[in-house]
Amino acid sequence: MALARLGAVVLDCPDPRALAGFYAGVLGGTVEEDPADSSWVDLTVPGGQTLAFQAAPGFVAPAWPAPDRSQQFHLDLTVEDLDTAEKEVLALGARPLDTEDGSRSWRVYADPVGHPFCLCAG
Repeated sequence: MALARLGAVVLDCPDPRALAGFYAGVLGGTVEEDPADSSWVDLTVPGGQTLAFQAAPGFVAPAWPAPDRSQQFHLDLTVEDLDTAEKEVLALGARPLDTEDGSRSWRVYADPVGHPFCLCAG
């Protein structure tokens, strides 16, 4: 029996609203924010967990790959077509980190504030 259940995955960032907007463009869903508290924004994803964004003053983006500024975690996002999904995430503001090996079923990107994520063929 589980002791707890996962409530949300939370990403630290300099601007929670902006990063929630990026991931809403990638995953769909509804951005929910408290007008009285700009330091926290939730993205409710259809059929999935809540992805939350928390303001982190002094945020330093992770580096990939770099042992001195490790990524700490990343999101694997399953897509139907890697090429199509790549065009769309780049248009939303992602940047490629490791996309050159055409033989793999995954590619690595950074979101607009530097969190690594992978697009994985599904």
